[in-house]
Amino acid sequence: MAPIRTPSSRTVVLPQDNIDTDQIIPARFLKATSREGFGDNLFRDWRYNSDNTPKKDFVLNDPTYHGKILVGGANFGCGSSREHAAWAIKDAGFDVVVSSFFADIFKNNALNNFLLPVTVSEDFLQKIFAAIRKDPATAIDVNLETQTVSLHNDGAMSGETGESETFEINNYKKTCLLNGYDDIDYLLSIRGEIEKFEHSLI
Repeated sequence: MAPIRTPSSRTVVLPQDNIDTDQIIPARFLKATSREGFGDNLFRDWRYNSDNTPKKDFVLNDPTYHGKILVGGANFGCGSSREHAAWAIKDAGFDVVVSSFFADIFKNNALNNFLLPVTVSEDFLQKIFAAIRKDPATAIDVNLETQTVSLHNDGAMSGETGESETFEINNYKKTCLLNGYDDIDYLLSIRGEIEKFEHSLI
């Protein structure tokens, strides 16, 4: 997988709380075993009418909002443990999801699929929502190395940034995301250390 280091992007916002995995990817689309194609049905029931025409008032159908960062309300990814929810968000082109709280299983599934869940304070989350309501071109910078997330102010396009927060992440998962490692890749990266330890036991 491609490493995730410093994504900077405009955002797509869903300010609802308790967005569950059945809303992210409805159960009827879980028959496929490949990760590809799930993005087409991301938020399917919110995104399309029963006749498959797009709902004009849904954010993913509004060209004003686009980018690689999805911002949701509190308790994002609650509900069932389906890994397909992370697949769908990643396949739709998102690299980062921002919320004030993630369901634990969704968070782990996201990290395992190179989708970075960034947990911010509720106060900072509301500032993000307010800024994007005011200006949909508002961007967010995420720096995984320093574990900071920054909200652009009105000078964003000239490189200035506004308020910033730090976020927590498991150090092992951070290493994997920064280097594009899955679990096997990580073990191969420390093969020398493993072999050295094995020889020390002989």
